[in-house]
Amino acid sequence: MREVVETSARLGVQVLTLYAFSIENWKRPRTEVMALMALLRRYLRSELHMLMEHGIRFRVVGRKDALAPEIQKELSDAERATAAHTGMQFNIALNYGGRAEIVDAVRAALAAGIKPEEIDEARFAGLLYTAGQPDPDLLIRTSGEMRVSNFLLWQIAYAEIWVTDTLWPDFRARHLFEAIVDFQKRERRYGGVGSTGESDHAGESRKAEVGSRP
Repeated sequence: MREVVETSARLGVQVLTLYAFSIENWKRPRTEVMALMALLRRYLRSELHMLMEHGIRFRVVGRKDALAPEIQKELSDAERATAAHTGMQFNIALNYGGRAEIVDAVRAALAAGIKPEEIDEARFAGLLYTAGQPDPDLLIRTSGEMRVSNFLLWQIAYAEIWVTDTLWPDFRARHLFEAIVDFQKRERRYGGVGSTGESDHAGESRKAEVGSRP
């Protein structure tokens, strides 16, 4: 994780979101869940200096209220410590599910008394966990899996997908470079008609946010 986060920040990536723990992962053996949470706490304590050094903003996306109080405190402390940073936005998807995020957005709309006719895509996006952040340009899928696994379902509507057989624990900066280089060769049409040359829209998108959310 350290190598991917630090490399992304150095490359000028605007937003990086890593899928750390899904809502479905609670079904795993209790000892495994406890080990994952312990690793998370150790990461936050050991790597906070790296986030501070690179001016990285840290944020949790997901239902963190369901996590143990000590985990919530560690996460909140890291969020507060980096809140004023202006560098890369680093999200950890924790106790996260794409469908759950959409359900929570609907609940927020109802609780706010928003009328059906007042809802459009932009208004709805503002109710998601990632409100205010750009949609991802690139989704990196490790382990050779050919599915999105309930990850950022709303946000990845037009994301490019890059799949590697490399397992996540073995994923390094060179794999990230491979993904970004491949991404830069693609023509992004956003539902429009393609051409022999790259459209201005595609070109500007690549300049603005390359490889935003592996």
